[in-house]
Amino acid sequence: MSPDEFRFRRTCKIESDAQLMICTVRLSADLQLESVLMSSIRCFAVSRFLPSCSFGMRGLRNHCLSCCVNTLLQTFSATWELADVLDKWETAGVRTDGRNVPLQLKKVLAEMKRDLSQPANHEDFLRCLDRNSVRLNTQHDADEVFLFILNLMKQQLDDQTLALEIQNLYKISVETHLQCLLCDSVQTQTSYLLSLPLHIKEDHNSLEGSMTSFFEHQELKGINSCYCAQCETKTPSKQGVKLLLLPRILCLNLKRFRNSTRGTRKLDCKVTFPETFDFSEVAKEAFSSDFAQTDCKYTLHAVVVHSGFAMCGHYTAYVRHSANQHWYYANDSHVKQAASRASKVPTCFAKSRGTV
Repeated sequence: MSPDEFRFRRTCKIESDAQLMICTVRLSADLQLESVLMSSIRCFAVSRFLPSCSFGMRGLRNHCLSCCVNTLLQTFSATWELADVLDKWETAGVRTDGRNVPLQLKKVLAEMKRDLSQPANHEDFLRCLDRNSVRLNTQHDADEVFLFILNLMKQQLDDQTLALEIQNLYKISVETHLQCLLCDSVQTQTSYLLSLPLHIKEDHNSLEGSMTSFFEHQELKGINSCYCAQCETKTPSKQGVKLLLLPRILCLNLKRFRNSTRGTRKLDCKVTFPETFDFSEVAKEAFSSDFAQTDCKYTLHAVVVHSGFAMCGHYTAYVRHSANQHWYYANDSHVKQAASRASKVPTCFAKSRGTV
């Protein structure tokens, strides 16, 4: 098992009669993820199966190879900010032809909140995705499906203010600099990402190290050379990315694939990661001069887990319950409470074909 994706929520303050800080307790100063293929869980002591009504978290049946979508739904359910936006959406005049992804997502998230002992019914949502080309009976990549769902919500929500609000929950605004190594001219372009793709090495890795590497300058030469308007030809260049704005929900995607003439293989190497971190301390050189945010602290609230190989496998998820702040392990229709008892987190969070 190995981690694919992480979901971090920015720590923030709530204005009320007293100022409260939303925070969580660290399981350890340096949680470790051992990505040993198909190994047993070492760091979470998992309790016996409990009825979902006892803690308000419901499982989802594996319907036509739906484990990828099931884990994403569990992470969406743990993101109360998303449900709050969808609750504001008036759906009375929305066409119910079975193709509207935000409508079906709103319904299934509401279904997952109900205190019933049986798994939530999500087949309408799965069929809706199937009609939008996320096919049933097919293994998918979790990050690709996650981005596809967000893009469909932006396209299909008839309230564009709410559509933009949902996108802004995950939007990472960046500034890309491309410097010609011959004439030193610089081209600058602003864009955004909805998840941060992090390269990992074949030996030991840390999440903080991978984040720092993402923002390091990269030289582009040979077939990777870019066109320079001043030189009027392709030239060797140096490319760098700087942060303009961080989102409320930060999604990190570990790139665990390597392609070769013999096919695609998955890297099951060790990755250490913190449960809380301050982006301004982890990647100090990542910020643009125009970056104005003062709060860059994040707390882990969901992890997408893949076990198997590059071309096939199974997805599960660890999610922090938004109400009681306990961690739960969701494996399709089975949901277990997970209790930390050691300084190591299981072999479970990594990117593979099919899915942070």
